[in-house]
Amino acid sequence: MPESRIQLAVNIARAAGVVCLLVSSYAIAAAQASQQVTPITSINQADKDKDKYEGTTPASIEEEMRAKRAIKVEEREYQKNVDRARDLSALGDAVRSSFKQKNRLGREEIQKLEKAEKLAKAIRNAAGGSEDDNEMEQPPKDLACAVDKFAEVATSLKKNVEKTPKHVVSAAVIDEANVLLELTRIVRALNPAQ
Repeated sequence: MPESRIQLAVNIARAAGVVCLLVSSYAIAAAQASQQVTPITSINQADKDKDKYEGTTPASIEEEMRAKRAIKVEEREYQKNVDRARDLSALGDAVRSSFKQKNRLGREEIQKLEKAEKLAKAIRNAAGGSEDDNEMEQPPKDLACAVDKFAEVATSLKKNVEKTPKHVVSAAVIDEANVLLELTRIVRALNPAQ
């Protein structure tokens, strides 16, 4: 019997060894699985962080700064054009009121007309227009009508420039600027020589 007991003890030891081997294999596999989950999670988080900050590379920051500068330049140019239109309207009103008082245009008013002509050209160019020799359909025949029409068109042009968005080419602004340029020529032609 002692041999059967030894045999039994060996079999139990083998069974215990197999069980220990299985348990330790399971424990190792579970430990490896938990270790793999952690790096995958941190890698996924790293990918998300990379995607989040990928747009902040030095090149993209520089491009963004260029775009912002371009927007500011466009905004300044638009504001300059609006200011030109306001100045032009003020010149039109000043020439009209001076003409009503004196019933003629003096040297100062002629200089205002020249300035108005430069402003009208700048407005037309900013609006996308070019030089155009448009003649008015019904030009004014006398100086009083020409001066009144000049002031009216200057005020109308100011309103159109103010309500036109920055990135829009306005045919109305270009047409009115051309009419205003024609009116300055007509007023000078109708004004008696100084």
